[in-house]
Amino acid sequence: MYDPAQLRTFLAVAQTLSFTQAARRLGVRQSTVSQHVRRLEDATGRQLFTRDTHRVDLTGDGEAMLGFARTILQAHERAAAFFTGTRLRGRLRFGASEDFVLTRLPEILESFRRDHPEVELELTVELSGTLHRQLAAGRLDLVLAKRRTGDTHGELVWQDALTWIGAPHVRIDPDRPVPLVLFPPPGITRARALEVLEEHGRSWRVACTSTSLNGLIAAARAGLGVMAHTRGLIPPGLTPVPPRAGLPELGDVDFVLLHGRRRDAAQEAADALAAAILAGGDRLLRSVGGINAMGGREGA
Repeated sequence: MYDPAQLRTFLAVAQTLSFTQAARRLGVRQSTVSQHVRRLEDATGRQLFTRDTHRVDLTGDGEAMLGFARTILQAHERAAAFFTGTRLRGRLRFGASEDFVLTRLPEILESFRRDHPEVELELTVELSGTLHRQLAAGRLDLVLAKRRTGDTHGELVWQDALTWIGAPHVRIDPDRPVPLVLFPPPGITRARALEVLEEHGRSWRVACTSTSLNGLIAAARAGLGVMAHTRGLIPPGLTPVPPRAGLPELGDVDFVLLHGRRRDAAQEAADALAAAILAGGDRLLRSVGGINAMGGREGA
């Protein structure tokens, strides 16, 4: 009843909230994306997106379709693998930004390991900037991380806004330097925060620097300062800083998949894991109730 190609297109639009970005991810024309969505809406008899010239949002029925689409596509892929006799093997070195440690990425990885038990999966959790360097050095096969503003490399998983966050009671004095809670270099959100403050002539000071995500969250919750953070991944106990604080806008951030240079069994495994992440990308914006075995939340 539901065409897998249309379901993949639906997931791409749902995760990027953009027909244009979905078309780029899938390597098709925007008119094809619109056609697939329209046909899927015809098949369901429901409107899955509300859209105008400026914004795309999921409807309630669209939210419901997310789970169905993932289930159908996973079943389709498992059946194809079973009947073609394809069994992935080899060692796959996967790097994930700390942004994802309290999302449902572990569920995606668990499902991947269940489907491909002969793949030896090695996970590295690091700052996005560090993961980019390790990938370039050939120490990783696949990376899920942020990319710097203006960069175009990588396969887009989703785009989100960066925002300033802090404790609900935090106050920013416009006549004093902005107190910042930061990861060390090469943190991408760190670099962006300092860049926009410098561009707008706002003085700043470092209130806390730590390689530990939990340490930064603790400092922010204590009211020591504010931090630049992905809007869709705000930790419990912290809130966006209100506009009256006068902090400059941070702009958007892209989360992307980047492949290494190996062309062996690891590349096939990396392609399969990338497909699984893209299919479940919307779950990366949904926390697991505040605690996760990977131990943190927002990377830089």
